[in-house]
Amino acid sequence: MPQYQLNLASFLQRAREHSPSGEIVSAGTFPRRFTYVEHAERVARVAGALRSLGVRPGDRVATYAWNHHRHLELYWAIPTVGAVLHTVNIRVSPDDVAYILDHAEDRVAFVDAELLPAIDDVLRARPGIRVVVMSDDPGAPLGDYLEYEAVAGASELVLEPVPVDEEALAALCYTSGTTGRPKGVGYSHRTLYLHTLVAATADGHAISRDDTVLHIVPMFHANAWGVPFAATMVGAKQVLPGAHPDPSAIAELLCSEHVTYTGMVPTVASDLVKHVRDFGPTPNTLRAFVVGGSPPAPQLVRDIQEVLGAPVYQGWGMTELAPMASFGRLDPDALGPEGITQGRLLPGLEWKLLDDDDQPLPWDGQSRGELVIRGPWVATRYYRDEAPERFWNGWLRTGDVATIDPEGRLRIVDRKKDLIKSGGEWIIPTELEAALLEDPTVQAAAVIGVPHPRWEERPLAVVVGAPGASVDPERLRQQLGRHFPRWWVPDRIIVAGGLPRTSVGKLDKRALRDQYLQAAVDE
Repeated sequence: MPQYQLNLASFLQRAREHSPSGEIVSAGTFPRRFTYVEHAERVARVAGALRSLGVRPGDRVATYAWNHHRHLELYWAIPTVGAVLHTVNIRVSPDDVAYILDHAEDRVAFVDAELLPAIDDVLRARPGIRVVVMSDDPGAPLGDYLEYEAVAGASELVLEPVPVDEEALAALCYTSGTTGRPKGVGYSHRTLYLHTLVAATADGHAISRDDTVLHIVPMFHANAWGVPFAATMVGAKQVLPGAHPDPSAIAELLCSEHVTYTGMVPTVASDLVKHVRDFGPTPNTLRAFVVGGSPPAPQLVRDIQEVLGAPVYQGWGMTELAPMASFGRLDPDALGPEGITQGRLLPGLEWKLLDDDDQPLPWDGQSRGELVIRGPWVATRYYRDEAPERFWNGWLRTGDVATIDPEGRLRIVDRKKDLIKSGGEWIIPTELEAALLEDPTVQAAAVIGVPHPRWEERPLAVVVGAPGASVDPERLRQQLGRHFPRWWVPDRIIVAGGLPRTSVGKLDKRALRDQYLQAAVDE
């Protein structure tokens, strides 16, 4: 067989040729609709603009933007010219943005006009970065910055992807930095090509040409779980919600665009369910609703199925995994602390569990160990080779403690760093959290370890009450005592107005520990 270089940008060519009338819908303040033919022509013009800006193969090009048609155009235009798509998280601090831009050595940055004030000082302190502003007001004063439509409109079309080696970088993402500075993960064309193929299989997202995909997962977060690549590859209709998609806007798009597939983190899903239940409209075309980022509460799964009428899927992945590794449908009859699983391993990957001595553990559904993984879209080092301790004999140490049952189903037990050791014995916070979330008075829960003079650490629970509910901490403690060993039960349960979240919507336990460090019990 001939050697054939896998080029990510070729997927857009396929969509243009095989789904020419397929739609790209950009919602928000200025709604737009394009066919794949029109979309591909705009991508070709943006690719030409990149060339006119001096972008060459291997150069990093940053995006700082919401989910809209221009961002999707950059997803394809940047790899088309052989450059590296670098999506910057708009929710990290300006200090982290500065660090990320410097670390990546970006040559050009494409920034939404409404987001520009947040990082204008950062950009002006880096005159070596050309700035292109994406605006719906072409007459707005931009100073020495360029305007997206003007630059693209004046450029020649680049219709064919630049030939690059399949091992060349196509994209670059940074971790959320909850354990230090963000770390870069580079994805080659080969990596993303293979990840996209597998993500679209029946055991993955199962996206096809007949689907309408609503992109709620931010495009700046781990390639939006790889869904924009998969949806384009198969020529599915794609709907982009624009800036600040709230539950009302999401519900309207689900109905008006007849969406069949969407995904989001549990906090957004919970807000959506509440809005639809209280105000409508109720979607009736969803065939798959994916909840990712963190395991959903069992009650949320039931609510999505009841209120939105959609089967619920859960997956597991990491930025270091491009990002998907496992996928599966949640069984409505097996919900509870042991029922929320993250599905089975996607084809092409290998994983195993290791004990504290790095010895393999059995797949019996009970043995807990650190999950390690390897495969063609698993990082073997960070960009610029940082944190080598995360990599072990060709495997990635995920930092997740997990079980795998005899059928190959994964259950993430907790982050290794979040486990609580009390009196020499381990306590698993996620199991306590899942039990607390089963109580109708609790909307959100987190369990952390706080210092204790005798037991080293003790669990402390922080809960947020459900709307209109009165939370009784002592009743919750008694309830936990009926299901867990007495020494697992938190000595205190604090009722709070909210829980801190990371830039990608995950529970920020580091911030929570800092906040409640002085809350150690005096017993």
